[in-house]
Amino acid sequence: MESTKEKKIQVITFTLFRFEGKQAFWIFGQMQKSIKDYKKVEGLEFFKLMGSGGKNGFSKMLNVNVYALLAVWESEEAAKTYFEDSGHFVEFQSRAKEFLTIYMNTCRSHGKWSGNNPFQPSQTYQSGPIAVITRARIKLRFLRKFWSYVPSVSKNMEDRDGSIFSIGIGEYPWLMQATFSLWENEESMRNYAYRSKVHSEVIQKTRALGWYSEELFANFIPYKTVGSWEDENPLKGLIKEKKFS
Repeated sequence: MESTKEKKIQVITFTLFRFEGKQAFWIFGQMQKSIKDYKKVEGLEFFKLMGSGGKNGFSKMLNVNVYALLAVWESEEAAKTYFEDSGHFVEFQSRAKEFLTIYMNTCRSHGKWSGNNPFQPSQTYQSGPIAVITRARIKLRFLRKFWSYVPSVSKNMEDRDGSIFSIGIGEYPWLMQATFSLWENEESMRNYAYRSKVHSEVIQKTRALGWYSEELFANFIPYKTVGSWEDENPLKGLIKEKKFS
């Protein structure tokens, strides 16, 4: 009798790093230098190493200390092998003052990132925390208008019920922007996305004027964390780590 190979379930990881002092210069150099290294990582289907803005990330000013790695893995095993056994990640970890990795499964995704949608829905949301990634490539003629709305949207997000954490990140300053946010549940996220006056206004203008040349919106179910952020785990007590055989 032939043995059947277990179906691999795609895993998404989002890692935040904080670098200080001379290590901030090192990570800045890795933005381009490490691309060839990531392309060699087995089981890594998609990745983006991104910088962040000032304050909570939603600023035109750069934060030279905080960076994010978004990675799409063919399986949980591939992700664990990289984070636990790779000398490449060990160097990032050893140079960072602090880091936090969140493991997730995709529950919804539409749009494109660099010409493709890298996220394959594999789970159905039922309850508990939900993570959201939005990403857009802004058309040059709309840059000024887009950034005029960012401060109000950022403040509005911080004040929303059910918001756990949010940060603005990007591949290139001002032109390619992304957000990562954590919410206590889907209802809280939807209340902000569709009932917030400020956010709704931005969505309407985006659709009417066509601010973006490419955009993506995706929801994820977080199920595991490693590390901390600002000496805390934002999902502590909110998720139950699932076990893989």
